[in-house]
Amino acid sequence: MKFNILTLFPQMINDYLNYSIIKRACEHNLIFVNTINPRDFTKNKHKKVDDKVYGGAAGMLLQVQPFIDALKSIDLTDNSQTIIMSPDGETYSQKMAFEFSKLNSLNIICGHYEGFDERIKILSKARLVSMGDYIMTGGELGALNIIDSVSRLIPNVLRKVESFQNESFNEYLLEAPQYTNPREFMGYNVPDVLLNGNHREIYIWKRIQQIKKTKELRPDLFQKFLKSKLSKDDIKILKDLNINIFT
Repeated sequence: MKFNILTLFPQMINDYLNYSIIKRACEHNLIFVNTINPRDFTKNKHKKVDDKVYGGAAGMLLQVQPFIDALKSIDLTDNSQTIIMSPDGETYSQKMAFEFSKLNSLNIICGHYEGFDERIKILSKARLVSMGDYIMTGGELGALNIIDSVSRLIPNVLRKVESFQNESFNEYLLEAPQYTNPREFMGYNVPDVLLNGNHREIYIWKRIQQIKKTKELRPDLFQKFLKSKLSKDDIKILKDLNINIFT
């Protein structure tokens, strides 16, 4: 899969590619990350990409021409999508990450300063994506979040021991608590059930912990879980916990 990142600060993206799973994915040609700097497409000698806001407002706005020309420079393949990191967009989620992982290429436009000239959004026909209800200086950190979370879903990027199948959010449940050595530390012990080797008992224990944890910490996710296709084990656990599955 190819990620094309339109950014005024390509080094922020490139530096991240030198570490951990993402570095390995790049080295094995499982993902490709291409950074495009709109400054290279300006038509003024100072490489300026922003200007004052018409109608009066604080700050500087990113100009349409450099960004659209930068986007046009990308060799767009079939099964490609363009997104803009914007607080106006739909909130990024694991479901969206799965959608993006099925693409051949994802083009991410990162903003800065006071935001985009509205015509960038119109002409790019981009999907607007937000990382949450907070403001950041630019879209690069959001783009890195997307590169990381999508890459993990691409075949062979993760080794079996790093599998995402049981990670949080995959089925609207948070992960169960996990433990390693030592078995006891400052009076806190690893639960006995995790040490008995009975895979069925371990599975049920973990499932109970997932359900309890999600209900307590993320009631919004828990409601989605209740509306999903529940297994026989899930239904029994919910009944044992006196949780109404029809709420």
